[in-house]
Amino acid sequence: MLALVSPGQGAQTPGMLAPWLDLESVASRLRWAGAITGIDLVRLGTTGSAEEIRDTAVAQPLLVAFALAIAGELQEPAPSVVAGHSVGEYAAAAIAGAITAETALVLARERGRLMAAASSAERTGMSAVLGGDADAVAKALADRGLVAANVNTAGQVVAAGLLDALGDLAAAPPDGARVRPLDVAGAFHTTYMGSAHDGLAAVAASVPRKDPRITLLGNGDGAVVSSGDDVVRRLVQQVTSPVRWDLCMHSLADLGVTMLVELPPAGTLVGLARRALPGVETLAVKTPDDLETVRAMSWRHAAPATEPGPSWRLAVAPVAGTFRPSDVAPGSEMAPGSVVGTVVSSRDEKPVAATHGGVLVEWLAHDGDPVSPGQPVARLHPVLEPA
Repeated sequence: MLALVSPGQGAQTPGMLAPWLDLESVASRLRWAGAITGIDLVRLGTTGSAEEIRDTAVAQPLLVAFALAIAGELQEPAPSVVAGHSVGEYAAAAIAGAITAETALVLARERGRLMAAASSAERTGMSAVLGGDADAVAKALADRGLVAANVNTAGQVVAAGLLDALGDLAAAPPDGARVRPLDVAGAFHTTYMGSAHDGLAAVAASVPRKDPRITLLGNGDGAVVSSGDDVVRRLVQQVTSPVRWDLCMHSLADLGVTMLVELPPAGTLVGLARRALPGVETLAVKTPDDLETVRAMSWRHAAPATEPGPSWRLAVAPVAGTFRPSDVAPGSEMAPGSVVGTVVSSRDEKPVAATHGGVLVEWLAHDGDPVSPGQPVARLHPVLEPA
């Protein structure tokens, strides 16, 4: 099974687009992205300074545009699952077909602009906490009013909050831990971004969306996201909510992923996967020369093609665990969003929703059955509107 992942802010480097512009198809997509966003992304990604592309209002649309431009070169074989870290989730949502590339670019532009404005309101930042006991790290953050804004692996947490509190953490880190300040403008994925959340929610309220056609993992909890409405809700919600990339990697393992490809600017997520997903083949797409390697390797891991699905609808498990059905009898009509059951995992419980509603035709999983992420648990037939 093939997974395609997209990195987040901080992965950008000066001149990163330059070697890719010799590919006219990539250059064309990047020019179009610049027209959509109203930002000269080609210039910024080739001759822009480190300070220019550090600007949150620039970095976020630039990263999404870059990921989507290269994803366009890797459409065959199609990945079985996609995910993105932080703003990388916007590219992942477009690759999965939940939103268009143009929508992803506009939302990323607005997200970057709004988060840059929110960052200027207070002196906040982020620092990586590497190593140390997980409970001791959590206590050290809580004692200082800091938030674990990114949990990347068991030994890599990103703390966010006021700069003075981050400075105190660096001066007295938990035993066995190192604290490294990150070159970002503010405390992303925390309540300090509340104004950005509200502004983005207003923009996103009416964007066109569809149910993903490729399995998409939400970066807030690693769950399979099966509804277009839920995709857009999560894209807004993650502005003030922590990124749980550790849970995304748990889901990649539960899904049986055998190869993970990271879109450029690549390296960070592959590095995490090599430690957390032993046995999974990984490849970071760093130069145009890597494209043929990815294509050749990907065919060995691609899922077999399937015939178009029937007219009924499926409710699917968001995570791996044990299924517990609701007390609903086959033949019952369920309203859109109705809960058909829960999946109990080792961490928590997740509801299983009948996204579009319908008449329950049959259970595909039963009480106590183990289920994997994205596994159908119930089949429903659409309710036809009167002529």
